[in-house]
Amino acid sequence: MTNTTGAPGTSEIVVISGKGGTGKTSIVASFAMLERNVVVADCDVDAADLHLVLSPQVRHTQQFFSGRVARIEKDLCIACGECVSHCRFEAVQTNGADGGISPYFIDSVSCEGCGVCVYFCPQEAIAFPERHCGELFVSEARSGAMVHARLGIAAGNSGKLVANVRSEAKKLAAREGKSLILIDGPPGVGCPVIASVTGTSMALLVTEPTLSGEHDLVRVLELTKHFRVPTAVCVNKWDMNPEMADLIEKRTIEHGAVFAGRVSYNEDVTTAQLQAKTVVELGGEAAAEIKAVWGAVRDVGVTHGIRL
Repeated sequence: MTNTTGAPGTSEIVVISGKGGTGKTSIVASFAMLERNVVVADCDVDAADLHLVLSPQVRHTQQFFSGRVARIEKDLCIACGECVSHCRFEAVQTNGADGGISPYFIDSVSCEGCGVCVYFCPQEAIAFPERHCGELFVSEARSGAMVHARLGIAAGNSGKLVANVRSEAKKLAAREGKSLILIDGPPGVGCPVIASVTGTSMALLVTEPTLSGEHDLVRVLELTKHFRVPTAVCVNKWDMNPEMADLIEKRTIEHGAVFAGRVSYNEDVTTAQLQAKTVVELGGEAAAEIKAVWGAVRDVGVTHGIRL
């Protein structure tokens, strides 16, 4: 397979799921500790939690700006109400005050950054700065180099932040001579997932043995097929519903993906989380199963000419 990461000799494997809570992050953290010679990228920027297990020490922080937000300059505002009449998102509000100070202000959460109020304000009394949406971190984790981020409360454009995280991970891999970037992707099939999957070398889908797990499996496999990303599937907590796990394995093969294995529902996972460790660091049945899944993922990578 042709490398599409933008860094010569570097491959990207993204781990995704159809919903949150499937155990995706626990599996990514275990993979990182097994491989070590990788750059880890946490692209689940809306609810990042990989740092809770890998304990990164932040080396560099970048501020993330995306879009714009309007702000009324009260010393220039004449309270004409033009901004109120043109705003379709009801972002322009009033505090009910009378007198010389403008009663209007803009709710930054409701503001969509369209700029209509800026355009129609006759006094040019509305500032339109870039919106601060979060931070991006380049860190050193227990597993090695790591790039992760934090999206602000009610902040948007998580897809763009995902793209920035991947871009920094590629630069870091190039500087440190790493051949593999391991991505903890967001759940679902929306914009952040598309930003995580597009152009990667391979995807691993982590699902659960439930009816919704089967439904999500098909949706995500259709997504990775659309972007021509080779995909493997792992069923977590498979022993909670063995019959459904069998059906998911069948669906995986029907959709042309590779079934990489199963991980049982095991208290070792909870014990590892309580100790802020990965499952493979504790050993046991679940650790052995995760190691087997990683071995299967590596085999798929070799089949597709992915450098690991």
